[in-house]
Amino acid sequence: MPMKKAIVVVDELYDFITGGALACGHSEEAVEETVNFIRNHPAFPALFVCDHHPANHCSFAAQGGPWPPHCVAGTHGGEIHEALLPYVVPEKTFFKGCDPALEQYSGFDGRSAAGESLSEALRRLGIERVYVTGIATEYCVLNTVKDLIGAGFKVTVVESCLGWVDAEGHKTALPEIRKMGAWIMKA
Repeated sequence: MPMKKAIVVVDELYDFITGGALACGHSEEAVEETVNFIRNHPAFPALFVCDHHPANHCSFAAQGGPWPPHCVAGTHGGEIHEALLPYVVPEKTFFKGCDPALEQYSGFDGRSAAGESLSEALRRLGIERVYVTGIATEYCVLNTVKDLIGAGFKVTVVESCLGWVDAEGHKTALPEIRKMGAWIMKA
């Protein structure tokens, strides 16, 4: 019986894309490549992880955190890029960083509107291998991959579908992701 596969799209949100509050390198290309990857694998369900912060989130500089305000719930910057919207399904969308007192980088910290975690959804769908795309390699992608592997999923990171805060951080994160046991593919 073939292995069941899914795609997990991490934080491909406007504030992380060119022109956003925390614009990342290779972000527009990451979205374009992710759309192509989803189109080329129509049998794989796509699950979306989204930063979804309150305006007073602890990670924001005004509260002593390291980041400018980004992905605030109810703002354009917190929305999934429009090119991906045809693939978004509410029960396969997971929001993280909703508690103002908690910093959450991993998609495993997110919950759907119904309260289901990413891990629970993947198990319910019978998924064994996960292809990960998203922004940013060295933060939310890295932490999501770590938790996926820790939970026993086989993980492939699609390098052409990644964006990054810092190019050096991206280059450093890729070998770390390999050491965790994930495969890295171009597309």
